[in-house]
Amino acid sequence: MKKTSYLNLNYKPDLNNEIIAEYYLESSLPLEQVAQEIAAESSIGTWTKLSTLTDKTFQALAPQIFFIHPPSGTVKIAYPLALFETASIPQLLSALAGNIYSMKAVGHLRLNDLIFPDKYLKNFTGPAFGIEGIRKMLNIKNRAIIGSIIKPKVGLSALEHAKLSYAVWSNGVDLVKDDENLTDMSFNRFNDRVDKVMFYLKKAEKETGQKKIHAFNITGLPDVMLNRAKYVKKHGGKCVMVDIVSIGLDSVQYLRKQNLGLIIHGHRAGHAMFTREKNEGMSMLVLAKLARMAGVDQLHTGTVVGKMEGTAEEVLSINKALQIKWGKSNLKPVLPIASGGLHPGLVKPLIKILGNDLIVNFGGGLHGHPGGSTAGAKACYQAVMSAKDKTFNPKKYPELEIALQKWPVTHATKDY
Repeated sequence: MKKTSYLNLNYKPDLNNEIIAEYYLESSLPLEQVAQEIAAESSIGTWTKLSTLTDKTFQALAPQIFFIHPPSGTVKIAYPLALFETASIPQLLSALAGNIYSMKAVGHLRLNDLIFPDKYLKNFTGPAFGIEGIRKMLNIKNRAIIGSIIKPKVGLSALEHAKLSYAVWSNGVDLVKDDENLTDMSFNRFNDRVDKVMFYLKKAEKETGQKKIHAFNITGLPDVMLNRAKYVKKHGGKCVMVDIVSIGLDSVQYLRKQNLGLIIHGHRAGHAMFTREKNEGMSMLVLAKLARMAGVDQLHTGTVVGKMEGTAEEVLSINKALQIKWGKSNLKPVLPIASGGLHPGLVKPLIKILGNDLIVNFGGGLHGHPGGSTAGAKACYQAVMSAKDKTFNPKKYPELEIALQKWPVTHATKDY
């Protein structure tokens, strides 16, 4: 019997040969009708019957709508792998998150999840280091990694930035990063920043006996980005940062394929333009999965207890997708980053929720300490080291005690 409809609610997806897309859909029209329009527009069809679309092509390439649940608005569609170019995130998104959002029949549409077969995933490079490689580089085995963003975001000279990095590295911080909008500024040139930061990084390593990392923000046009990454590598750096939304995941793939031996720190600035609304856009879960495929080693995923939007359930699901073994693929796990509104008083509940495989990233919650950035770094270090110690007495550590007085824990965590 010839297949003439995209709707097949008795269909059992072939998880070895199909990509499963889960959408949230709202429409004034019946969901079954609109779902078929989505399936057609995202694959081989269009708004009218085509004399050029043969039965043979339809039988081979038509996606299958195998699940519709009107009360929740959930629609699941299985797409044959033949519809997708090998290892091309742009082509994937052009199909599954493209024209379908512009259709008049669609009221609201959100891409909630994508499930990939092994034969599709195996073509992606994935992270170069992953969690194990980052921990090995830092020689940190069983605690959360302590990160700090230099504050203010922009405004410091390269020398001021480098000296501030040294101050926090020397007092317990493992990783320092540029902020998302600091690249090559008139008051803080990129190459000058790399030169000065690497001098102070080596100084901190020698004095503390501990490995340190700086994530240099190389975000820019692909050729500029690559030149900056090569400059970091040439001068002994181990990590570069990219704003994955603004540069695009294709540029992340491009950077990863250069095999420069650098950790790729993925910042998600701007993601909420399309991930925050629960009935529109794309979920952060999908973006995180694609970022892992593209090759980031670290990714900002949410804080639960901090200033950024995201429930514990949502952030945990994202972190799990970054860390679990993905079928038979060799894609390494990504290290999640909790960043945004964190201070020492939030460390214990944060780690209780998200676990130790985490970068706990402090900005204002470190540099805003009443004793300054040095005291703030000590307080953050003390908070992380004591996160699992039920007998810990903050009064033994004046920097942490002062931080807890400034940022009361009960107030900051009341909503989580």
